[in-house]
Amino acid sequence: MTVKQILREKGNQIISIAEDDSVLDVSKLLGERRVGAVLVMKGDTLAGIISERDIIRGLSIRGGDVLGDKVESLMTRSVVTCTGTDSIHDLMEMMTERRIRHVPVEEEGKIIGVISIGDVVKERISETEHEAEALKQYITSA
Repeated sequence: MTVKQILREKGNQIISIAEDDSVLDVSKLLGERRVGAVLVMKGDTLAGIISERDIIRGLSIRGGDVLGDKVESLMTRSVVTCTGTDSIHDLMEMMTERRIRHVPVEEEGKIIGVISIGDVVKERISETEHEAEALKQYITSA
């Protein structure tokens, strides 16, 4: 299974915010969309990513005042991306090693979607269930 196949199933909607929006704005967006991270875009260019964890870290350091700060003050600028041709296994390994939960999918310099750890786990469970069913059928037909 590849990243592109997962995007076909889940869709490739990209939720984003601008660098100069407030941390409060991104907090509201995360809550409204029920997601854990959003991309920070500068036009069509990926500028960073900001997650619930980034906001919590900011709150622990600056308290409630951080909500008035700009997104750029908390976002991760060095974003790890993947491509549509990457396998689910490679992506899972990368996410585990780097301790990241959201990976933008890039193709020809353009962001075409985002894969979350939840998407990866869901797909892996589905693969495992299909493998188990195939083994059961093999055993019962032998």
